[in-house]
Amino acid sequence: MEDLSPFFENIKRKIHLSTENMERLTAAFQVVKIKRKQMIIQPGFVAKYRIYVLKGAFHSYVIDDKGNEHTIQFAVEDWWLSDYNSYIHQVPATQFVEALENSIILQIDHQAEQKLKDANWELATLFRLMAEKSTAYLARRIVSNLTQSAEERYNDFAATYPKVVQRLPQYALASYLNMTREFLSKIRNDKVRKK
Repeated sequence: MEDLSPFFENIKRKIHLSTENMERLTAAFQVVKIKRKQMIIQPGFVAKYRIYVLKGAFHSYVIDDKGNEHTIQFAVEDWWLSDYNSYIHQVPATQFVEALENSIILQIDHQAEQKLKDANWELATLFRLMAEKSTAYLARRIVSNLTQSAEERYNDFAATYPKVVQRLPQYALASYLNMTREFLSKIRNDKVRKK
């Protein structure tokens, strides 16, 4: 049996749910073990689940017409992920979501989430708050990509997620920060020399 206390804490940071609603919510999620390199979402297939990472790490990415990979999102313990356009609208996904480590997730399917939201204002509020937080994060990321240098983007990410930055493959982090692997290596080497 997995320890679900991080999940409960994550929800409590967003909203105070009654015991009954927390039980309803928890019952709608399933625990799933995922192997490193396993794809949990792929283009062309509808993303059926909203995912909470209990243990492990993932990245979502797209591949352009030249075969270049562009990382959209990372998710580690206590983070949420999906291909949200696919999940919310139940249309084919455009992103790959791959496990970077052996992982354990909690997932809720779209239909179960809709039933919870339709039946209960408190649970509907929870999912609205999650959507608002995701939208705000995406807006900050867009502004950062448009206004900061590559080095500033790396420094901000490393300062905000110091434990995460060490776990991520260099190719995925470089792609997420919109820079080449070589440039990311140079930034990291310069930081080591300055210490």
